[in-house]
Amino acid sequence: MLHLNAFLYGCGHHSAAWRHPNSRVEDLGDISYYQGLAQTAERGKFDAVFFADGHSVRDPAGAGTWFLEPITALTAMAGATTHIGLVTTISTTFYTPFHAARLLASLDHISGGRAGWNVVTSMFDAEARNHGFEYIPARAERYERAEEFVKVALALWDSWDQGALVLDREGMYADPAKVHPIDHVGKHFRVDGPLTVPRSPQGRPVLFQAGASGPGRDLAARYAEAIYAVAYDAEAGAAYYSDVKRRIDAAGRDSSTVGIMPGLVTYVGSTMSEARAKKAELDALLPVEQSLRTLGMFVEQDCSDWELDAPVPALPPIEEFTGPHGRYETILRIIAKDDPTVRQLLGTLAAGGGHATMIGTPESIADEISEWVRRGAADGFNLMPPLYPDSLDDFVDEVVPILQARDLFRKEYSSRSLRENLA
Repeated sequence: MLHLNAFLYGCGHHSAAWRHPNSRVEDLGDISYYQGLAQTAERGKFDAVFFADGHSVRDPAGAGTWFLEPITALTAMAGATTHIGLVTTISTTFYTPFHAARLLASLDHISGGRAGWNVVTSMFDAEARNHGFEYIPARAERYERAEEFVKVALALWDSWDQGALVLDREGMYADPAKVHPIDHVGKHFRVDGPLTVPRSPQGRPVLFQAGASGPGRDLAARYAEAIYAVAYDAEAGAAYYSDVKRRIDAAGRDSSTVGIMPGLVTYVGSTMSEARAKKAELDALLPVEQSLRTLGMFVEQDCSDWELDAPVPALPPIEEFTGPHGRYETILRIIAKDDPTVRQLLGTLAAGGGHATMIGTPESIADEISEWVRRGAADGFNLMPPLYPDSLDDFVDEVVPILQARDLFRKEYSSRSLRENLA
């Protein structure tokens, strides 16, 4: 059974979405906006909504990507929904395990067992300088810290046994024999435990990971219950899928129980021409200078003087690149596959940053989704609508019913637990 998440991201995943007349840019600080998006995804029977997080302001003149703090927002969204999972990013570089475990366990209680954690190590120096670092730590150090962080968080969630709460008003709130310190002393953390939050409905939140680099894939293989991926086409998706599934099996886990969900940008129209027109309408709003700055951030070069209608200048191979590998590797694949001009590359990257993009009718998009699953390139998708709320409405109202009619996607939820719905 196909899995679908909705990636909530400002006004949409196209970088010019906030400029569109149908955007809700005025409402980015209004929780009812996000509650409405979550309710739409729940109407579409999605597994979860995913609320990413960032720790620096990239470009004040651009869209308001970051606004509400995710745990706070998801807690409010929990009260407006009943079944859909609530997944957020928490950085293992900037948080502490106790802090993260406490927040997520609280969300799991408040939502009745629907919390998920996307484990990330963060990427940018600008974020690091908001947390007392001069630079983002090196990749090896970040992943070493992340490994210990996850182990400590898991131990904290397990520090309360099932049935530890007695609630006997005669004198015993919790059974002391079922509440344990963890006494962790490691390279990065000293944590005594136990957690201050009793065991939550799922026991522990569902762990997601978005590993693209080798260390990221290995971390996902050891711990993730679902994986967000970047794949520009089914061929790249199948290569990632087979590699990560192999790593999961090598880690002694059953890879068939771990879903891999590449990001997916969709433009849905009643005809192919209408779908392409929706993309063209957003692309026409794209501020070129801002887009070149964003591209420069991902390739770690000054792109401001690149000629827009000339081929993309030669970039270093992935082995020589010192920045974050995931997005850079995708950019190299787009260049190798499509041989775009700089302007064309900016258009491709404007929505989803090089994730899979499907443009067409509901039937053709359902066909493409089916083909990815058939080829072993995905177990589902992390939907990245280019324009909220319109693009999510289009997918839920037009594509989901076709997937359901083909018995590829659920018609009703089987559980209120995120972990059980993902099973």
